[in-house]
Amino acid sequence: MKGIFAAAIVLFAFTFSFAQNEQAPIVEKEIVYKNWALKNVKNDGETNLRDFAKGKKLVMVVYFAPWCPNWRHDAPMLERFYEKYKAAGLGIIGVGEYDTVAAMKTNLDSLKITFPVVYESEARTDKQKTAHYKYRKSTGDTRNWGSPWYIFLEPSLLEEQGDVLVKKTSVINGELIELEGERFVRQKLGLPVENVKTTASKTGEVETCDPDKKNVELKKP
Repeated sequence: MKGIFAAAIVLFAFTFSFAQNEQAPIVEKEIVYKNWALKNVKNDGETNLRDFAKGKKLVMVVYFAPWCPNWRHDAPMLERFYEKYKAAGLGIIGVGEYDTVAAMKTNLDSLKITFPVVYESEARTDKQKTAHYKYRKSTGDTRNWGSPWYIFLEPSLLEEQGDVLVKKTSVINGELIELEGERFVRQKLGLPVENVKTTASKTGEVETCDPDKKNVELKKP
């Protein structure tokens, strides 16, 4: 009996170490997404999204909470994408949510994130007040915190004037699936198909962003 129990613990630990939390596919959704100008996390000043998109072929906007394990899973992957494809026209910009700016800075430094990051909110109590909350709910995201949440913008297809940037585009209501994400990025950048290597993952009981809920069994879509 003790041997079975020990084996079960080892199996759980192995599964946990390779599991991903809330993977979701890239899907096209109707969404009235507006331009914004938000303060930078790491330096003074602010970033205007429409201006940021100029000269790029694809912009990935990722909303995140720095304390969220789902974000900590995706962040290194995004940094790899950024380093690999920024010269080919990919722009990545993070939007911090639901924590202090100091906590965001510490998180970004620990993850060695070099792509630009701005912030929209600074406290968990702001959750239902943010544009992030409204946008993700409008696309069917049923998660509590919605970290990370992605929206993709193709600068060549943006509305030329006004506050509205797009009325329909691709989003991810969860974690990025690495293989699918890289294929999508390469396609939008006009790059040839590549045999992309990705880290294997398995389903299992994993930590989620919601501190008020127990860990749950999650499955890849």
